[in-house]
Amino acid sequence: MPNMSLVKNKIPEQDPMVRNKNFKEVALGYTVEQAMDEAKRCLSCKNHPCVAGCPVNIKIPQFIAKVAEGYFEEAYQIIAQDSSLPAVCGRVCPQETQCEHLCVRGIKGEPVGIGRLERFVADYHNAHAKDEVKRPTPNGHKVAVVGAGPAGLTCAGDLAKMGYDVTIYEALHMAGGVLVYGIPEFRLPKAIVNKEVEGLKALGVKVETNVVIGRSISIDELMQDEGFEAVFIGSGAGLPSFMKIPGENLKGVFSANEFLTRTNLMKAYKDTADTPIFHGKRVAVVGGGNVAMDGARCALRLGADKVYIVYRRSEAELPARAEEVHHAKEEGVIFKLLNNPIEILGDENGFVKGMRCIKMQLGEPDASGRRRPVPIEGSEFELDVDTVIIAIGTSPNPLIRNTTKGLETNRHGCIVTNGEDGLTSREGVYAGGDAVTGAATVILAMGAGKSAAAAMDKYIQSK
Repeated sequence: MPNMSLVKNKIPEQDPMVRNKNFKEVALGYTVEQAMDEAKRCLSCKNHPCVAGCPVNIKIPQFIAKVAEGYFEEAYQIIAQDSSLPAVCGRVCPQETQCEHLCVRGIKGEPVGIGRLERFVADYHNAHAKDEVKRPTPNGHKVAVVGAGPAGLTCAGDLAKMGYDVTIYEALHMAGGVLVYGIPEFRLPKAIVNKEVEGLKALGVKVETNVVIGRSISIDELMQDEGFEAVFIGSGAGLPSFMKIPGENLKGVFSANEFLTRTNLMKAYKDTADTPIFHGKRVAVVGGGNVAMDGARCALRLGADKVYIVYRRSEAELPARAEEVHHAKEEGVIFKLLNNPIEILGDENGFVKGMRCIKMQLGEPDASGRRRPVPIEGSEFELDVDTVIIAIGTSPNPLIRNTTKGLETNRHGCIVTNGEDGLTSREGVYAGGDAVTGAATVILAMGAGKSAAAAMDKYIQSK
């Protein structure tokens, strides 16, 4: 019998006042019974609108139908045809603005919990699968991938399945990119990322860590000296932006990149960490995206008494996922909306002792279509904080563009492509993900990696 409930099956979660003191995963996942019940909410629409909202075109109704019948491994295999990272996407993909946004069940109620079902299926597979991965027959061609983030991992996985000899070059000591250094453990356990990476290695993908392309070796050298027939650049956007206000060089001011990398990748929250980080007691996080929410929630878990989100627009304009905002509020993060920092204050020893802000009001829409925040004269006030985390965006590191001949970039430092399959201004060189778009979502980066893999295969086979 179909489930005509207007609401999703609620996913079990840790209690907010317990989880805000640990780094264990917040959402605990569906049980078998909950997953099957939720799957029965799907109407298997004739036109499959949900698939149109998925950047990697997962066959959503088909995998959900298998879940409803209790065939979970079959459901996983359907997802795996189009996605190299199902356990990741089930956790961090913004389904509410993509596949679930187009779900017919959402017209008169809540959409089907597509992301929750994808997570369930992937977790079930990881817990029960025993079959060894069969390596595809080699096709005799060699390709390189720069960056082991979601775009690079997806591109590498798709090419490996076609029989290519694939080598990924990663600057950090661990594969995963933003999945390991940016997204906290409580949203995406690193063991899950490692499991996905090991799955790619089982296909034959080689991962070379601690290799900085543009420093250790260049794109030109990969193609001219190492014999790679094509290269995909998925190096991300790891260069943090700052506000250019007084006091940003004080001790206790962090870019969100540094704060999250040291917390997530280097485990700075542990007493035994090799790279400990300052545990502020009164923390202000500047910004309103997912990165800001991650920084605020990490600060709580590191022992802060008060954590503020300082954002210059209203809640309606917050770019973060609604789920992340909800979780942050539940855990005790204080939202100081329609406020903007104008100066970070320091003590005689160069440490942060406060932050001066000004209240804002929304005016006419700007180029992004959102109403422009306008300062309210005479509304300045001081926020009592000892730590400031700047989370207002990132851009690509200039190293690759400065060391690769003929690689066109735009004024933001992003690599220019043809907008279709990731082809750059250099023959045989493709790019995708945040290196092209600037900071965006995991699933959009995966979609770019997937498109580029198909284009690289077509390019090489046509030579």
